[in-house]
Amino acid sequence: MSTFNSINKTYAGKMSLNKKDKELHLAMLPFFAFGHISPFVQLSNKLSSYPGIKISFLAASASVSRIQTMLNPTTTTKVIPLTLPHVDGLPEGVENTSDTSPATVELLKVALDFMRPQIKTLLANLKPNFVFFDFAQWWLPEMVSELGIKTIFFSVFMANSSSFVTSWFTRDTPPTIEEMKKPPPGLPGSESKSLQPLGTITLKTFESQDFMYIFKSFHGTLSVFDRLMKCFKGCNAILIKSCREMEGPYIDYVSKQVKKPVLLIGPVVPDPNSGELDETWANWLSQFPAKSVIYCSFGSETFLSDDEIRELALGLELTGLPFFLVLNFPADLDSSSELKRTLPHGFLERVKDKGIVHSGWVQQRHILAHESVGCYVCHAGFSSVIEGLVNDCQLVMLPLKGDQLMNCKVIASEWKAGVEVNRRDEDGYFGKDDVFEAVKSVMMETEKEPAKSIRENQKKWKEFLQNDEIHNKYIADFLENLKAIDVNPDLMKRS
Repeated sequence: MSTFNSINKTYAGKMSLNKKDKELHLAMLPFFAFGHISPFVQLSNKLSSYPGIKISFLAASASVSRIQTMLNPTTTTKVIPLTLPHVDGLPEGVENTSDTSPATVELLKVALDFMRPQIKTLLANLKPNFVFFDFAQWWLPEMVSELGIKTIFFSVFMANSSSFVTSWFTRDTPPTIEEMKKPPPGLPGSESKSLQPLGTITLKTFESQDFMYIFKSFHGTLSVFDRLMKCFKGCNAILIKSCREMEGPYIDYVSKQVKKPVLLIGPVVPDPNSGELDETWANWLSQFPAKSVIYCSFGSETFLSDDEIRELALGLELTGLPFFLVLNFPADLDSSSELKRTLPHGFLERVKDKGIVHSGWVQQRHILAHESVGCYVCHAGFSSVIEGLVNDCQLVMLPLKGDQLMNCKVIASEWKAGVEVNRRDEDGYFGKDDVFEAVKSVMMETEKEPAKSIRENQKKWKEFLQNDEIHNKYIADFLENLKAIDVNPDLMKRS
């Protein structure tokens, strides 16, 4: 296993003499999706608070203003706009996944691949010590090594997903659906060093089918799997947005598979909310008792089918609890028309006294922090899970794609800090009763199992996530490791 415990001891003196006053310049280059951009921004916010750290953040020009609002007000991070080239089929002005449709989203990878000369010129002028890059930029490590720049592949997903992906690196052909349903060979199945015992993860048929996406090639470009493999193999080190307390065995497994230094930054818990919740939502939420409201959202880029919207809405109605439901749709569709078309007949009239249905952006973190909100129905994205836990919300998870499927299993089966909506094996279908039963199990039986044990586990995780001392140490240790690598890149080959 690759660790850096000995590196700091060996080079501590050297750093204090030669590197103490040297500025460390870091460049960030996430994929053009806010589900990826946000963790890079969170990382930038954490690192830029330390002295001697300079950050340049490269992003599509259309995303610059939004990224600037996400950065800490006191940050010195500079956001540098990139110009996307023309790509046949990609509408003019579409520069991130939230602005495109499922039919054209893959063309953003084509555009990114065409941007190699532009990015190389920018980095040659910036001369950063390190570039932190995302899964899509498979060509970056080789390109910038010519410039003497080192690369850190920043995985914005939990280590459990990386375990599954890296387990297939030695294969010449993609796994079958049946092979994918089984846990990776060699993944630990015994008691771990984490706060909860590690179980054995298996996938359902519909989940395995969803994972097959990563092996597909679109528009003649490399598949997600091939991109990931080249990123893992080409980078100088890998950074995972996780920690040993949460995923120790998975982190060890990834390190063993990739044979590269695996660095940890912790879960990168967002700073406390600033500003006030919009008065309209604050007044509506304040009508209800503490911890009684269900907040339900799947983010801006995860879209439910017509059947899923109908059953979810009816399931929330069945609970009899007040709810705030956020439903979003692809950018090429009219949200108002889609809500009218997809919601059950008469639904809005029936729930008008205790239900809100909204499409578009809302102050999610402020809403989750409101005293009346007690349940969070979400897709189990890592950042969403953290937001739910730190705000004392019962987690009801309805994962819809990719890493969400894996996260949900860890949180429900290993951490035992939430419940998953039951779904049919072959196609993932769920009905209104499945939604109702999941919410009921954590909201209406609070003194019975499993709700009681789930609440106890959630409390442990909330305390852990709010322990600034632990998380600051992860960041400080990471920066020391980064400085050690900067002093002597050959350390990475010997670690």
